[in-house]
Amino acid sequence: MGELAVRELPLFPLPDLVLFPQEVLPLHIFEPRYRMMLRTVLAEDRRFGVVRWDPESQRMASVGCCAEVIHCQTEENDRSNIVTMGQQRFRVLEILRETPFRVGLVSWIEDDSAETHDCLDELARDVSQALQDVVELTGKLIGKPAALPSDLPDLPRELSFWIGSHLAGPVAEQQQALLEITDTAERLRQEYALLDHTRRQLAARTVLKDTFPTS
Repeated sequence: MGELAVRELPLFPLPDLVLFPQEVLPLHIFEPRYRMMLRTVLAEDRRFGVVRWDPESQRMASVGCCAEVIHCQTEENDRSNIVTMGQQRFRVLEILRETPFRVGLVSWIEDDSAETHDCLDELARDVSQALQDVVELTGKLIGKPAALPSDLPDLPRELSFWIGSHLAGPVAEQQQALLEITDTAERLRQEYALLDHTRRQLAARTVLKDTFPTS
């Protein structure tokens, strides 16, 4: 598979925000240039690119995710509340223009894994179990039962995207790295390592809590 067709795409840089495929992203559009961008995409195919902007380096990432507008409510002052859903990932090949809003030439990105389906399924099961353990241990520590959503994806690629988008804490750099990986198995392996590390830390804290309960 690899990288596919090339097209022009309006780009919306967002500070430390990484959008993954099939994830819902609500946005409030208020800047004049992005209000103009929204009018343009609504008149065309309702798609624009969400790209992480690094506030420290003042740079835009080279890989982002296409967002499709699935709901739009525009107020009297021309500001809009929109709901978007992540679609394909893309690589920015070049910036074609900066005004009135940024437009890039992008190529679509797809995963291409050398692993067999059985290997991917096994990786997905291991990742799902680690995720389940993290959720249960977290619930035990805070004293509130917790559970995974009933609609958790079971396909390896979709599961890897879901986990990438739901990582907790200040992890925009980790999320960006996961978004850029084009091998499903490698993404799952890295996510397993993150989850397993968290699971071990939570298990140790749970033992301490059980050994030295607070009054």
